[in-house]
Amino acid sequence: MAKPEPSWQLCLLGVLGATLASVFIILFRYCVESIQLLYLQSVDDYTTLPEFYRFITPLIAVSFILLIAIISRFKYARMGIPFVLYRLKSAYGYIPFKNTLTQFFGGIAALAGGYSVGREGPAVHIGAAASSFLGNKLALPLNSVRILCACGIAAGISASFNTPLAAVIFVMEVILREYKLHIFIPVILASIIGSLMTHAFFGPYHEFEFFAYIAIDFWHYPILIIFGMILGTLAKAFNSSLIFVLRRTSHIHMAQRLLIAAFLMGIIGLLVPHSMGASLSAIGALLDDRTHVWLIIAVFVAKFVATIVVLGFGIPGGIIGPTLAIGAVAGALMAFFIGFIFTGANYAGDYALLGMAGMLAASLSAPLAALLTIVELSNQLQLILPAMVVITSAYLTSSQFWKNRSIFLQQLEFQQLPYQVSPVEGILQKHGVLSHMDEGFKVIDTNDPATVKAELTAMDSGRLIIRNDQDDTDFSLVHIDINLHPLEEESSAVKTTPMPAIDSQATLSEAYYALYEKREGAVYIYHKSKDNIVGVLAFEKIRAILTKGAI
Repeated sequence: MAKPEPSWQLCLLGVLGATLASVFIILFRYCVESIQLLYLQSVDDYTTLPEFYRFITPLIAVSFILLIAIISRFKYARMGIPFVLYRLKSAYGYIPFKNTLTQFFGGIAALAGGYSVGREGPAVHIGAAASSFLGNKLALPLNSVRILCACGIAAGISASFNTPLAAVIFVMEVILREYKLHIFIPVILASIIGSLMTHAFFGPYHEFEFFAYIAIDFWHYPILIIFGMILGTLAKAFNSSLIFVLRRTSHIHMAQRLLIAAFLMGIIGLLVPHSMGASLSAIGALLDDRTHVWLIIAVFVAKFVATIVVLGFGIPGGIIGPTLAIGAVAGALMAFFIGFIFTGANYAGDYALLGMAGMLAASLSAPLAALLTIVELSNQLQLILPAMVVITSAYLTSSQFWKNRSIFLQQLEFQQLPYQVSPVEGILQKHGVLSHMDEGFKVIDTNDPATVKAELTAMDSGRLIIRNDQDDTDFSLVHIDINLHPLEEESSAVKTTPMPAIDSQATLSEAYYALYEKREGAVYIYHKSKDNIVGVLAFEKIRAILTKGAI
């Protein structure tokens, strides 16, 4: 598993990691829905809740979030997809346990409290943490731990929304930002496990099945291009507004920010109940052709503002769910005006689905993931062609005309979390040290020149290592100076070079930087204890990987 190659062992561990991740995500979702059904008639539908309770529910929820923050002393506030992206690049996907605990309970409180956040943020975080925990517990090579983390993310998305194919593409396009066969297969298997476990627990259903089958004909396509351009502009406004709020509130203490967010969400929910919650169950009412246009406008503005406020002020939750809702309402609003051109039919559901696809693609800079997400959530294959028209025009308008970028990358830059590595480091991180180390070596406990020379002569191949007298865990590599002058003493031909220690879980990247200054020598690979040497890795082998343009 240290090699960047397809491996049945890694596939098996990916399935185990996905199962573990799915269990926690199903538990998370079950907790949210069970709490909501205590005071709501149906999951995530706050329109039937009395006015006073719509105002007080976010305040009650934020008290639990604050309690969690106080217990953790406000130290583990970083969570969600941006944090997972950062940990994937900086720590091979290892997610701290306390951050995950905060995400789990904080996400439950936020979603049950009616905040305009999505459940995919906690799902990605919890899935990545559960799967990477398995890899670290088994002391696997770090390059394979990263793949297990990706498997957990795929299982999390698939288990949350029952979208196995979209989950795979989301991992490749948004999280890893690369397509490699040895990653692709374990991620597919993990996504299958997430979907199967969702079927077993919640039943085989699709989130947007209540939408009618799309009935857009060829004459709508010029309008779809314009609609996509509008969505691209809207995505730019959404991303910029969220980053603006993050910057303007970063100096405020977390407790104050959370209380302000709860108060504002309570007011918005009091005025426009359709803006509360993460899913589109309440927004389904807006698709009726008897719905007044002013209600659609009010929901659009309220959902837009509520999402920016709660996420900008630090409420734990995802951004994809609200983005889909904003796109759906924008589509319903567009359908109202389309009704004046194409009379005799209600296109609100059609344009709502297309609005979700375009808004998601432009906000996340993930066109393929957005397309497959909407197709799977609606279970409508005939959506593909019109959605592609909207997505391409929305993405091009957003990225080329407005210079918009993925909201996740902008959040990482705001938090000053590095998410890019150099090309050299990117190549070397795909190889574990175990895949290239030399196991032919011998360790001796003396540096006497005659003894060392005799040992070298007796060895047919391999490397000789000296355990230094001053430190039992300090080793040096022995080599012979072939440029020795005939008049010099023979003992001076024996040269020793100190060897840095590298853990057996490490990748070639860590070995490379250990030898970076001298660009020569070797490191010794140890397992668990530094005196338990399992191999030697020379700088020449690392250089060979780079010069050959390895996978």
